[in-house]
Amino acid sequence: MARSWMRKSLLALIAVLLVMQAVPYGRDHTNPPVRQEPARDDPRTRELAVRACFDCHSNRTVWPWYSNIAPISWLIDRDVKRGRRELNFSEWDRRQEEAGESAATVRKGSMPPWYYPWGWLSAAERQDLIRGLERTLGNGKRRVEAGGKENDRKTDDHDDDH
Repeated sequence: MARSWMRKSLLALIAVLLVMQAVPYGRDHTNPPVRQEPARDDPRTRELAVRACFDCHSNRTVWPWYSNIAPISWLIDRDVKRGRRELNFSEWDRRQEEAGESAATVRKGSMPPWYYPWGWLSAAERQDLIRGLERTLGNGKRRVEAGGKENDRKTDDHDDDH
């Protein structure tokens, strides 16, 4: 009896996974052109950012084979779209609201996400990336404007003055 139930459950799961493959969402793996990258403090910062950040925060995403399999493709597509919108190292000619927060986000451990193991860095590499991001993008008190120009948030955000 238990085997029959397990067999039916497994067949139902396989059927659901097969039906999911018919949903086209999450398989448009195009990379827009790279328009401009930020000037960095040294090549090591870029090297570490490429390894840990670029798949979601640039137009140079490397799409793994499993990014074509639902429901994983849905998660990856959502994360890449969100990541590019928040901070895009390939579109430095547009305002980058979250650029100055990058080092703090890595320091907190919320980036790269734990479920993207190819972005894992050793403790020393993580510290190198944090220092490089701080020197390159700021420490959270500045917003990067289009073209890489930085402005103090205090002078831009008039809410603090009123």
